[in-house]
Amino acid sequence: MVVRQLFAYFDGLLSGLGGLTIAAHGYSKIFLGGRLAGTAWWFESIGMRPGWLQARLAAFTEIGAGLFFAIGLLTSLAGAAIIALMAVAAWTVHRRNGFFITAAGWEYNLVLAAIAFSVAVAGARDLTVDAVLTGAHGFLDGWVGLLIALIVGVGGAAAHLAVFYRPVAETAVSS
Repeated sequence: MVVRQLFAYFDGLLSGLGGLTIAAHGYSKIFLGGRLAGTAWWFESIGMRPGWLQARLAAFTEIGAGLFFAIGLLTSLAGAAIIALMAVAAWTVHRRNGFFITAAGWEYNLVLAAIAFSVAVAGARDLTVDAVLTGAHGFLDGWVGLLIALIVGVGGAAAHLAVFYRPVAETAVSS
């Protein structure tokens, strides 16, 4: 019983911190640095087109999925959205840099996606909006959460890349 309670608290800590981290990242796209215009330009520069649409999709998905994940509302779907966001970021920005985040690698994306995947499959903890609304633990978790994470998360990332990713061809510099 004590171990189960500890796992519930750790699950809450992971989903709360992970969700708020993702939401803060979305907030920064809108209100910090170059704001949406700068974020749109950056998306264009990495080949995610059109940039104006990508900036808005990324920012508002990060805020919405992050907050839903943090409070445990539609947890598996929010987790799937985070998985998709991290997969697209890892592929478009970080994969050429290797694993470690110190060299702008995909390490951080993997950790956030793994947290989202774990919570999506394990399901929402007892003190979540999902548990309050359904009156039971187990709403969209287990095998259903696994399928949602894979189909919506990984499949959504693949579809998004197929439709919107058009990297600029690198030109050879002649001497």
